[in-house]
Amino acid sequence: MDTQTTVDEKPDLSQLEPIIGEYRGMKGAVIPVLQKAQKIYGYLPPEVLRRISAGLRVPLSRIYGVATFYSQFYLTRRGRHIVRQCDGTACHVRGAGKIVERMEQELGVSAGGTTPDYRVTCEVVYCLGSCGLAPVAVVDEQTIGKLAPEKMSAILKGLE
Repeated sequence: MDTQTTVDEKPDLSQLEPIIGEYRGMKGAVIPVLQKAQKIYGYLPPEVLRRISAGLRVPLSRIYGVATFYSQFYLTRRGRHIVRQCDGTACHVRGAGKIVERMEQELGVSAGGTTPDYRVTCEVVYCLGSCGLAPVAVVDEQTIGKLAPEKMSAILKGLE
């Protein structure tokens, strides 16, 4: 993520211009443009979707449809840190539910939520492909296995 907007700040749309220029008129441009825009802003604010629509000359309904269809795109601002706790079968039977409860307690938000200061977004996912490390989480793209609620608390406290 290169930049993120604050709550009251409008995104700097000038950062989109080179991307839109690169893809204008190309078939299949919507997904790569949305991916690059999300990398810049951290999510896809309405102003960004409207600018992409106008710049690519693609109806806003189509841009919005793509952005809401694929789970890789986010329409709301997310935290600086992303914690994904697995609750798939192997993790679940090894206590992932208690880890999720501890995350919610420590952060003061429900799973799927973001702290009010945009420090952490916590998500529950249903397989990270690391069943041998169960219970496992991914914190800012780093896989951490053999978790317990206490270990998750320490990890959350260490996130700036």
